Amino acid sequence: MPKSHRTLLPKQFFETGRVSSIVVKRLTLSLALIGLVSLAAAQPHPKLSGGPMPAWSEMTEAAIWVQTTQPAQVQIRYTPVRKRDYSADSGYIDIADVPAKNGPLVNATAESDLIAVSVLTDLDWGTDYRYELLIDGEVVQRDYPLTFKTQPHWRWAVRPPQPPDLKIMLGSCSYINEAKTDRPGNPYGQDPAIYQTMANQRADFMLWLGDNVYYREMEWLTEQGMRRRWRYDRSMPFVQQLLASTVHYATWDDHDFGPNNSDRSFRLKGEALDVFSDYFPTVRRGTPETQGAFHRFEWGDVEVFMLDDRYHRAPNNAPNSPEKSMLGDAQMQWLKDSLSNSIATFKIIANGNQVTKPQVYGEGMVRFGDDLPELMDYIREAKIPGVLFLSGDIHSTELLRTPVEGSYPMYEFTCSSITAGSASSQVDTPVRVPGTKVTGTNNFGTIEVLGPSGSRKLVLQSLDKSGKALWTHEISQSELTPPSQ
Repeated sequence: MPKSHRTLLPKQFFETGRVSSIVVKRLTLSLALIGLVSLAAAQPHPKLSGGPMPAWSEMTEAAIWVQTTQPAQVQIRYTPVRKRDYSADSGYIDIADVPAKNGPLVNATAESDLIAVSVLTDLDWGTDYRYELLIDGEVVQRDYPLTFKTQPHWRWAVRPPQPPDLKIMLGSCSYINEAKTDRPGNPYGQDPAIYQTMANQRADFMLWLGDNVYYREMEWLTEQGMRRRWRYDRSMPFVQQLLASTVHYATWDDHDFGPNNSDRSFRLKGEALDVFSDYFPTVRRGTPETQGAFHRFEWGDVEVFMLDDRYHRAPNNAPNSPEKSMLGDAQMQWLKDSLSNSIATFKIIANGNQVTKPQVYGEGMVRFGDDLPELMDYIREAKIPGVLFLSGDIHSTELLRTPVEGSYPMYEFTCSSITAGSASSQVDTPVRVPGTKVTGTNNFGTIEVLGPSGSRKLVLQSLDKSGKALWTHEISQSELTPPSQ
């Protein structure tokens, strides 16, 4: 955790009896105001504020995020649902009756914002795990499964190499009501039952595409205010099963960075990055030379590049010029280098704002100097195969397909919003794939990666709060291949 963290909550808040009554009263009041979900969704525990949440997973390591209500010692106990071993004679075989292991003891302290991140090591690759959370030695009972999985080892493990099938979930614009801080009138946050529907998808991992919380005006003024918003939203019972049941990766947009339409001039952008990193920890964020929320990770034959459209962003209303940038020079160079370096079949580039859309009413990349043509030119000239863009922000959903001269078409799946007020209209554009416009309906997305090596495909879906598919679209590997390949 950053050394700059200070004691963020008053001492009396840590008294066990007071924590129990405060947590229960606040949760009960919040849910009564929402009027849609009962406490049965996740019974409060006096020492647990939010989580547990698998924060990242590699082949042999994974991290579980937990936030407590008072200083405490946290531990994860875990066991494979089935352990797999490899034999040269038999290939992969299942091994039953594997004993549970205990992860390290990790202290959640006032200085760490009562957050504990337990890194589990020496795991088996390509394995589903179930786990338990212990706080101060006591198992915290949950009435839903706590699960995570490690990434598969496939490229050099089997001949011929066969990439695994994969299911990715995505969404943006998650607004949770709080009467104390919300504007008067109808609540802006919509039915939180969608979080349960998302948990039921059993995705391999979730991509949060920005506006993952909404800072209120009094909160973006201080670091403690920002932390309060994250703590409140993460403590809500109706999000707990989603947090606990899959691995979560995220980038941000304006509302979980600072004020509306905020940019590099935001006075607390460094503190905002510390807060965001605490609530969505990753193996590496930014580079040693360049700060930011951007990062990359692989899963199977997919690599994901999470961009940061805020930390280095020029103001929206700055005069347009080649130097006006959304990403900044260093991040743009990192992205180009990373795309050339990647050997993944599919390269998913996720950004808070829309990237490829030529008609925007808000904050799309087309309004920022040479960023978009520079990126498109690089993908074409370097013959980068398999690129798919993801974005959020606009409180509606669409799939874009933009022709690129001398290359393959650029697809962009814009997915918004989970619970924030949904837009009733969209800016018309000729590059929208017919039948993929979703307005006036909260939704989330899934991407399934399927098929044999060399003939892979992406199956994209937009789903509503009941899990009903609003549209489905398939993209073949061959369609995302440069003409000369």
